[in-house]
Amino acid sequence: MKGKDKAALETLSINTIRMLAVDAVEKAKSGHPGMPMGAAAMAYILFTKFLRFDPEDPAWSGRDRFILSAGHGSMLLYALLHLCGYDVSMDDLKAFRQWGSKTPGHPEYGHTPGVETTTGPLGQGFATGVGMALALKHLAARYNTKNQRAVGERVFGIVSDGDLMEGVSSESAELAGHLGLGNIIYLYDDNDISIEGNTDITFTVNVSERFGAARWQVLTVHDGNDTELIEAAIRRGIAEQERPTLIMIKTNIGFGCPAKEGSASCHGSPLGQEHVLETKKNLGWPTEPLFYVPEEVTRHFAEIISEKREYVKNERDALEAYAAGNPERANELALIAEKGLPDGWEKALDMAFDPEKKTATRAASGEILNRLADMIPWLVGGSADLAPSNNTYLKNYTDFQKENLGGRNIRFGVREHAMASMLNGMALTGLVPYGGTFLMFADYMRPGIRLAALMGLRVVYVFTHDSIGLGEDGPTHQPVEHLAGLRVIPNLAVIRPADSAETAAAWKIAVERTSGPTALILSRQGLPQLDRDTYPKAREIEKGGYTLTDPEGRPDLIIIATGAEVHLALSVCRALAEEKVSARVVNMACFELFDEQPEEYRTQILPGDVKKIAIEAASPFGWGKYVGTDGDIVGVETFGASAPADVLFEQYGFSVEKITKRALKLIT
Repeated sequence: MKGKDKAALETLSINTIRMLAVDAVEKAKSGHPGMPMGAAAMAYILFTKFLRFDPEDPAWSGRDRFILSAGHGSMLLYALLHLCGYDVSMDDLKAFRQWGSKTPGHPEYGHTPGVETTTGPLGQGFATGVGMALALKHLAARYNTKNQRAVGERVFGIVSDGDLMEGVSSESAELAGHLGLGNIIYLYDDNDISIEGNTDITFTVNVSERFGAARWQVLTVHDGNDTELIEAAIRRGIAEQERPTLIMIKTNIGFGCPAKEGSASCHGSPLGQEHVLETKKNLGWPTEPLFYVPEEVTRHFAEIISEKREYVKNERDALEAYAAGNPERANELALIAEKGLPDGWEKALDMAFDPEKKTATRAASGEILNRLADMIPWLVGGSADLAPSNNTYLKNYTDFQKENLGGRNIRFGVREHAMASMLNGMALTGLVPYGGTFLMFADYMRPGIRLAALMGLRVVYVFTHDSIGLGEDGPTHQPVEHLAGLRVIPNLAVIRPADSAETAAAWKIAVERTSGPTALILSRQGLPQLDRDTYPKAREIEKGGYTLTDPEGRPDLIIIATGAEVHLALSVCRALAEEKVSARVVNMACFELFDEQPEEYRTQILPGDVKKIAIEAASPFGWGKYVGTDGDIVGVETFGASAPADVLFEQYGFSVEKITKRALKLIT
């Protein structure tokens, strides 16, 4: 094809992407047309000339990953997925933002073929991509051979001004630069516009110097429609193996719309019918039919898809040869892809704890985690600079660093927000990732936790120092409302084990749970071990809540507790027995797992005609559904204080004497 004809076809293809986005937003009467219009050229070049993918097998292990961090521009991605042969039909484009469609307002992982991660909250895609790139580097170091690429490593993305304003992008960019993640190439849609207007009202940082200081390669393309310059910059980004790359591409939001190009008015609203017609006239586009794709564009993309499938076929043939020569590695890769676990991994949990020794569940967790690491090679993670306190360091393994990509200990630094988002990227590659910090700092992680739950990712959060039991560090570090705040996140399992053996059982649940993330809530203070001979049912944590001890006949009262307070509940039960009151003790280790049990089981454990008292050293919010309107909750309704833990528990009413009095008052 001659240069002039080639340029004309490129322009036609890019305008097709623009107009599909414009028509879809206009039909939906909502959406963000400006970003797809301005960024269409860079996206077209990236998808057609660089991305390795198979539209018939979106999960192909050798693919490149593409992340639209600026998720509000979702129609840019949907238009390209449609043109590139993914299972995204024209009817799907026409159903943009409608109930049950494959094309929701922001990209959703697991919902639309070809979407690698859920994005929308700005900055999340940026940081998730960093975690993804880290994980792919690790997998490549472990499984790729000198002569065969079994795992695709490259992560591409389109990021926006808004993404770069969010702190999580700074956190993750710093770590990406430090680790030398040269498999990241992000295209920055540098259009100077946000919802409120020109970004110079808030965002005057020198982005080039900022990322340069963070050890990124920074390239600049001054014209977002110059496809040759964009292509050359991406090639330079791919060639740079020691540093991540940010390509700053100057674009005009709403390109092609005479009245709105370059203004905030086309950021988050349809152009309006009058301006749609003006845009089509300006770009030489037919006004009818809507959702028009020229035949030559259809043929062009068919040729591109054919070339990519030929590449994929050759890669698959090579992978078969790799599997034949490396059967053990190939089997592990298959397990990772299937979210599976090695045979016999549960043996790691066959461990005994000294029944006479009080052990903090954070300490027990550390022992269990290290045993699990020996059995599950793709269990990888770390802490936000608190590994000695969280007990999250894998003692038999090295650190992941730029010179040691096979290391399994991730040093996230004091970057809780980035850690949560990066864990999502790691999970999306098939790794079993974990991240630790104090429960208090779960607030810094919440956006990433929420997205993990929304995507149904297997991520494990190791939250230690779980209550006022933290003691002398005081109220700034003592969580009060955090358990309640985590429990209201749909699809997040929050488990607060009562002793070491329950901690092992909680880890088993977390590692096996492939439908969503798990938060392990662990104590700083030492806890007694539950005697399994005395309490034989103390093995049923997988049900979320279970009867730990039960009197003969109907109980007068049910005491419900979690974590450290289970032992207090047992002491209260014994004190009540001296008062001729028979009590049942229920360990409610995990609300979410209990709520998933059949109604018959839940009613058996918590019958409606018996009064109940709940004990937890945290906000009482959320306990009402278990104790009912006639029950009582012993909780913490103020902030904590700085004092030894035993003093705090006494002062806040967590003593056998005080709770026994409340229990007697409840039933009399």
